[in-house]
Amino acid sequence: MDANTKTQSRFPMRDQYLPRKSSAEENLDRFIPNRSAMDFDYAHYMLTGGAKGKENPAPASPAKEAYRKLLAETFNMNRTRILAFKNKPPTPVEAIPQEMSHSHPQSKPMKPRRYIPQTSERTLDAPDLVDDYYLNLLDWGSSNVLAIALGITVYLWDASNGSTSELFTIDDEIGPVTSVSWAPDGRHLAVGLNNSEIQLWDSTANRQLRTLRGGHHSRVGSMDWNNHILTTGGMDGKVVNNDVRIRSHIVETYRGHRQEVCGLKWSASGQQLATGGNDNLLFIWDRTAASSNNATQWLHRFEDHTAAVKALAWCPFQGNLLASAGGGGDRCIKFWNTHTGSCLNSIDTGSQVCALLWNKNERELLSSHGFTQNQLTLWKYPSMVKMAELTGHTSRVLFMAQSPDGCTVASAAADETLRFWNVFAAPEMAKPAPKANPEPFAHLNRIR
Repeated sequence: MDANTKTQSRFPMRDQYLPRKSSAEENLDRFIPNRSAMDFDYAHYMLTGGAKGKENPAPASPAKEAYRKLLAETFNMNRTRILAFKNKPPTPVEAIPQEMSHSHPQSKPMKPRRYIPQTSERTLDAPDLVDDYYLNLLDWGSSNVLAIALGITVYLWDASNGSTSELFTIDDEIGPVTSVSWAPDGRHLAVGLNNSEIQLWDSTANRQLRTLRGGHHSRVGSMDWNNHILTTGGMDGKVVNNDVRIRSHIVETYRGHRQEVCGLKWSASGQQLATGGNDNLLFIWDRTAASSNNATQWLHRFEDHTAAVKALAWCPFQGNLLASAGGGGDRCIKFWNTHTGSCLNSIDTGSQVCALLWNKNERELLSSHGFTQNQLTLWKYPSMVKMAELTGHTSRVLFMAQSPDGCTVASAAADETLRFWNVFAAPEMAKPAPKANPEPFAHLNRIR
């Protein structure tokens, strides 16, 4: 069965209604070891480390993989079923009994605790999602359309009406797709490929506008936009600024990483760029210095993480505050003042951190994780007290994206599902989103 046939038979980006068969049901003829042996294997895994070494575990043989899945199922039997309802959290206890509150008119009423749904609002099937920690295969654009790469195909899911469309499918020789990123206008999509090329697509016209070549020598796993500048990070360790308005698109190159660049985010001001790599390094680059032909000199170079740095998130309410997180050998979320270069705090989360998102409306941070719980954790900032842990995914939650209004989070995991969570509070008064200037992208129709 080829990839296209497999994808069509799985109905990508469709709602899930029935639970999938367990590994035990699909392999009724194989030997099932006794519980004591499984206990020993589980303990051995915990002691020897799946967390050490590379973030992507080496592929196991079919028999070992089936046994690993059985272990995971056995030790997750007590976890809540996917999409099952949970009771609401208990009502907070009043500090002052209501009958006594009249004697203290100066005391302010307690702010009611915000209810955070513990289950995903919606689950879509995402077959052929590549289980690779270093890629970035999910993005939610300003036009409220979510882009996701499944193998060699890029799909668009319109959140306003729930419709799904296929943007394009590339040849098997070129694939798989390794990154996607929406331009600020919410119409143009950048797609990074395994062969080092970047394609620019007009999602409204459903056609390819341009291919960017020459910036990298291997796959492009991370991308982010800064107005008309598309910044790309490759397995070759290079970070390249591409001006999509001009034919000779490569305008700056940042050099400092020694291994694959898997995390890449511009600050809201567009003045600072954060990049993280498989070399455990975190760099802060200054746009002003790059404009002065000093692109090879970083502003800050941090060596505090002890595993690959993929998860990066700039704080929406403090422009010089950056959150970064490391892989399985690090497990920490760190906070940086990028003006002074100081580390403000470090929290050990206990597991591989795959992605970070700030709440746009409250002082909260959301992280997604790998083994063992594969959960999303909501933190209160700056105390870093856990507010909620959202479970349902059965494999590591590799990617997260946030809706334009900031209220909903989409998470994609190695279990080949895409889940939507109403985890962030709605703003007290919704502000109209600023309209992006389409002019920088109008030139794409004339450049080939």
